[in-house]
Amino acid sequence: MKNFKIASVVLLALLGLGPLNAQVEKKDTAGFIFETVYDLDATSVKNQNRSGTCWSYSGLSFLESEALKNGKGPLDLSEMFVVRNCYSDKAVKYVRLHGSLNFGGGGSFEDVLYTLRNYGFVPEQAYSGLQYGETNHVHGEMDNLLKAYVDGVIENDNKKLSPAWHKGFNGILDAYLGEYPETFTYKGKQYTPKSFAKDVVGLDADDYIIVTSFTHHPYYSKFIFEVPDNWVWGEVYNVTLNDLKEIMLATLEQGHTFAWASDVSEKGFSFAKGVAIVPESEMEEMDGSERQKWEAMSKAERDKMMYSFSGPIKEKVITPEMRQEQFDNYLTTDDHGMHITGMVKDQEGKIYYKVKNSWDTNNIYDGYFYASEPFVLLKTMNIMLNKNTLPKEIKKKLGIK
Repeated sequence: MKNFKIASVVLLALLGLGPLNAQVEKKDTAGFIFETVYDLDATSVKNQNRSGTCWSYSGLSFLESEALKNGKGPLDLSEMFVVRNCYSDKAVKYVRLHGSLNFGGGGSFEDVLYTLRNYGFVPEQAYSGLQYGETNHVHGEMDNLLKAYVDGVIENDNKKLSPAWHKGFNGILDAYLGEYPETFTYKGKQYTPKSFAKDVVGLDADDYIIVTSFTHHPYYSKFIFEVPDNWVWGEVYNVTLNDLKEIMLATLEQGHTFAWASDVSEKGFSFAKGVAIVPESEMEEMDGSERQKWEAMSKAERDKMMYSFSGPIKEKVITPEMRQEQFDNYLTTDDHGMHITGMVKDQEGKIYYKVKNSWDTNNIYDGYFYASEPFVLLKTMNIMLNKNTLPKEIKKKLGIK
């Protein structure tokens, strides 16, 4: 694991967040000089490789940090155990709805909490999900096969479903991901997924909530988040944009991280260069065809188109109206889940969030990148956090105890 500690810097005094005599940690890359404000405990960066399972990686990464915060020590939880349970239950709902549900490898943070509540967790060593001749996850064949299978179940000519269909579906998951780990041994002791979650992980799913900020629903209410991958129909709390900003800051200030669902198909995002920004100028929105071209590009092609920044530049001022317009016009979509583990300031005093990704460590910041505050405010779909870190007034408005 990477053992990070909260660091305070001279600039914290300007924010009212810490002492003046703090030590400064600087990182200077590609014209950006970052000074650490918060740098919180996180486990090692993983690699989702060619699988659409970022939601599982980021959700579990966040909960691993929560376990660290609770003194449980470093954990490496199995992402594919979560994927397997969600795929199996998603298939049941997909068939029940006659195929009128998004079906694929995608998911949401709610899926991780759903798995914790209903099935528990297992360690990576008990369920790697690599049973099909690969050393890293490559899910194209499995995803296509599972989709064809459930479509075949729905379209079959028997006019009814056999009791064998779901067992057959789980058999495909067994072949690719491995047989279900009913029991396993961890550090010399035998567990079930539920006993491992209770005794080793020690987290209560009810302590975690998902928060967003959009204007098409009343503030301080809950609604089912209208994105294709929300197959569990999970609810989110809706707050103002200023509240969302305050929540993120308060969470980090209290030594907690949070999971971050965002859109990274933007010209201002470059994982290779380690930054994500929203330039005030030369940042034309892409129409549907342009967006498809952008998303179809390789990482190398995107990087060539990436702005050649020599350092910080002026960025857009983000408003609730801008967020809503981008969401309504599919310019902000639920395309990637990540884990925010800290905050930095650049040489001009602008805030960036430190983001742990799941695309391995082969970038300039060893698998992390820095997203500017305007980028985060504009492109956040939702965040998952410990409800106990909410500011008291916001917690009261949401009716959370």
